Amino acid sequence: MSENNANENNDLLNALNSIETVNVGDVVKGEILAIDDDKQAIVGIEGTGIEGVVPQKELSTKPVADINDVVKVGDKLDLVVISRIGNDKEGGSYLLSVRRLEARKVWDDIQKKFEAGETIDAPVTQVVKGGLVVDAGVRGFVPASMISDHFVEDLNQFKGQTLTFKIIEIEPSENRLILSHRAIVEEEKAAKREEVLANIQAGDTVTGTVARLTNFGAFVDLGGVDGLVHVSEIAYERVDKPSDVLKTGQEVKVKVLSVDPDRDRISLSIKQTLPEPWDGIEEKAPEGAVLEGTVKRLTSFGAFVEVFPGVEGLVHISQIAHEHIATPNDVLSTGEKVQVKVLEVHPEAHRLALSIKALKEKPASSELEKKQSAPRRQNNNNNSNNNRQNVVSTDDDDAGFTLGDLIGDQLKKAQDSDND
Repeated sequence: MSENNANENNDLLNALNSIETVNVGDVVKGEILAIDDDKQAIVGIEGTGIEGVVPQKELSTKPVADINDVVKVGDKLDLVVISRIGNDKEGGSYLLSVRRLEARKVWDDIQKKFEAGETIDAPVTQVVKGGLVVDAGVRGFVPASMISDHFVEDLNQFKGQTLTFKIIEIEPSENRLILSHRAIVEEEKAAKREEVLANIQAGDTVTGTVARLTNFGAFVDLGGVDGLVHVSEIAYERVDKPSDVLKTGQEVKVKVLSVDPDRDRISLSIKQTLPEPWDGIEEKAPEGAVLEGTVKRLTSFGAFVEVFPGVEGLVHISQIAHEHIATPNDVLSTGEKVQVKVLEVHPEAHRLALSIKALKEKPASSELEKKQSAPRRQNNNNNSNNNRQNVVSTDDDDAGFTLGDLIGDQLKKAQDSDND
């Protein structure tokens, strides 16, 4: 064999040895040779002499409207071998993909973040039954229970939003990626809670937002931690239901009453940030002033009337009406509007003495006596005949006296005469 033939054989052998084999799953480089009528890119796989096909949907992880907007002849791409098309006798080629190679890289990146405990940001692309679908480079799913730290009725509000997620479960071989935004919300709240509790103390006056209303009070968000305003601390006047005076989302100024970091409890007051209702009461309700008020409470000895928010005065039973009444309930009812006159003011003791009857015209004496004596006449008519025989009366019932009274007086006069 001549030397030239030997060299030619060596070159051929080297060329054959340089041809790489192609296996499913391999990452290869390819050059775009043509774009056919089926919107497929025909690719020459470097170092093999073999061609492959890249369908339009496999050119990117994002939807492709026009293949010509993504690739052109001469472009070189990194591709992954998906499967073999045809066989050697038919001059078989390979199905290639850019999208799946990009997804593989994304999965690898997500896996590293998962192992490092890192989070990912991704936009919400769909609202489906049971949760949200997000685009994390690959499809991610957020169960409804992992969206927020409270129940969310309408999930559509999240569509289009880019949120931060914690990776809960990852399984690239099954294209399964489970994410949680609730974990992020809880961690952020925990961090804010610690910050607030570390910097707030009793006596501080701060601004918050009404987060929730209950029958016993209002929970106010102080920026990461909720404090409770008990119903008794909402206003100086009586509040039956917090929802009567407050609304969710309302901004309020509150005073910190106490802080318990161990139990994450903060007690707040709204009313203590307001002017004290008894301040300047001597100017607002001087003696002799006539005010309108509301009957708040009725007792056996009188009626408490609120004349200013948080300021109540007592109308003693004797100051309710000119005529005698058995109980305040006979003429007044809770919630009734009444005119009152200020009799006395005691600012230090937070006391007002009021009168209703002082604003009413006093009936004529005979008429008043008739009204007052009516109950006694009724009682006298119900006495037994024996009792009537022992009573001597004038026309005035108040002058009634017994036979015993007369005898007693006569005996006393006789004793005085003997002593003389």
